[in-house]
Amino acid sequence: MPHGLGELYGLVDEILGASQLRVTRWAVGMHADRWIDAYLDHLRVERALGPRTLEAYSGDLARFVTLLESAGSSVQSADTRAMHAVLVKLGAAGLSARSQARFLSSLRGFYRYLVQERLLEKSPLDLVDAPRLSRKLPSLLTQPEIMRLLDAPDPKEPRGIRDSAMLFTMYSAGLRVSEVVDLQLGDVDLRAGFVAAFGKGRKRRLVPIGEPAREAITAYLAQVRGHWAKPNESRLFVTQRGRGMTRQAFWKALKRHGRVAGIAKNITPHMLRHSFATHLLQGGADLRVVQTLLGHTDIGTTQIYTHVTADHLRDMHRRYHPRGE
Repeated sequence: MPHGLGELYGLVDEILGASQLRVTRWAVGMHADRWIDAYLDHLRVERALGPRTLEAYSGDLARFVTLLESAGSSVQSADTRAMHAVLVKLGAAGLSARSQARFLSSLRGFYRYLVQERLLEKSPLDLVDAPRLSRKLPSLLTQPEIMRLLDAPDPKEPRGIRDSAMLFTMYSAGLRVSEVVDLQLGDVDLRAGFVAAFGKGRKRRLVPIGEPAREAITAYLAQVRGHWAKPNESRLFVTQRGRGMTRQAFWKALKRHGRVAGIAKNITPHMLRHSFATHLLQGGADLRVVQTLLGHTDIGTTQIYTHVTADHLRDMHRRYHPRGE
């Protein structure tokens, strides 16, 4: 046992010196966990982000903390050099430039929040540039392919009637797959010809649907949903078990109908949304109108479809102009 304050202080210093790294690391981890939890709460409450988006942010931030620790840094002490080290590790792990850019975007939002809340003085990402990305044109279906796809479901089977209504709704309104499967009964006004879609950030937008989509939904409601849906099920599109459709179930149905339609492309739900936007622009729709229908906050996101339309115009000129070749 130590005798006197001097000996006691010496013993305390020795203990703290031996465990300083462990104590510091524990404290840093506690700070990071609390800050991440607070940021995710902010995204959920203030920005109304959905569970899947929050899960993606949480995964990015957890991976970030691990990478920082392996680089000998932390959320609080990270500087530009540490951030570059993280990006190098991501590249070495095989993450594409596009995935790195998305990861970096998650981190920017996190550090912006910490600065706004005065938990940090500045962001270590201020001098870090995002990886250069090549502009990838969206894959889409031609109008004849769309027509074949819409005709693929069997109108004599309940499942075919439901799938037809879903395909017509998705293409007619340019909805995301999550927006289609999350549609509630009250979100569809067949008399006025509108659906209310809730996009990213739970932002609501009204999108018109054409007569073919209205007829397909009316047939589904009259012939199928009343027999399948559970009494307390509020979602528009349901499975034979009476519950709402999932994204995975719709994806499988789309693949099946794509094969029936003889479409060789690797068809995805988002291709219908891309096709909706491109076909509107090809028909002469204003870019701002398409932006509103898609629910894009930034028109720059919508402008990528103008490249697709330019390709279409060039093809039409080459095919039909006397000197197009």
